[in-house]
Amino acid sequence: MNLYFYYVAFAFYLLSSFFYLLYFAIGKDSIERPGFFFLFFASAVHLFSIIVRYFEAGYTPITNLHESLSFFAFCIGGLFIFIRHMYGASVLGSFVLPSISTIVIFSLFHSVEIRPLPPYLRSYYLPVHTVFSFLGNGAFFISFIVSIIYILTENYIKKKKIPPYAMRLPPLELLDRVNVRCISIGFPFLTLGIITGSLWASIAWGSYWSWDPKEVWSLITWLTYAIVIHRRLLFGWKGRKTAYMMILGFFSILVTFLGVNYFMGGRHSYL
Repeated sequence: MNLYFYYVAFAFYLLSSFFYLLYFAIGKDSIERPGFFFLFFASAVHLFSIIVRYFEAGYTPITNLHESLSFFAFCIGGLFIFIRHMYGASVLGSFVLPSISTIVIFSLFHSVEIRPLPPYLRSYYLPVHTVFSFLGNGAFFISFIVSIIYILTENYIKKKKIPPYAMRLPPLELLDRVNVRCISIGFPFLTLGIITGSLWASIAWGSYWSWDPKEVWSLITWLTYAIVIHRRLLFGWKGRKTAYMMILGFFSILVTFLGVNYFMGGRHSYL
């Protein structure tokens, strides 16, 4: 039953993506509004599918790549709704929504079967650790998109050759402010995710830290974003420097999230 609602949510995501891409091409606010409404409906149905899967499985459904990618897409959508409300940067949806749809498609290439939970995953830390981690990852994904747009827009301005479509992109100052907001959301959640993961590991495996590949890459990710905060507070880093570091940080997240599962293995590898 949960998959039925998941497919319905996917259909709404696709419709939202269509309207947001059309909005970017034409630039009329009347086209963006249905895109946002379809995103809102998609998020509501997606949440319901997660709840249904929770009751069907008997545990928080963030334990394999299908479930993790599904929840990751949900977090991105919810955080974009928040960013749009706070900053009015509607055009970012033209990049975020197609990304969400792609993530949902990718999730469907992995097993959707509900399997019995391994003993070491049967813990109250499962929902706490995973939700914190993916909220952080969702915020950093949006910052990744924003950072790419920032660098491209700045290059257009420097070359004094601004294509017509680039005129619809948010100003650099707004993009930088969104980046700051994303890191102010993502970094605390990432930190809480690492802390709760360590507490969980001490119960499951008898050690807070074992230098497992995912633990190592989580630490690298945390240090990358910590450097951004440190440099911004002490040396006034803004704009391009922050954008490059946010892109680097998200690549570290990709290695942590997907690279470990596909190529490195370890205790935290769940396909």
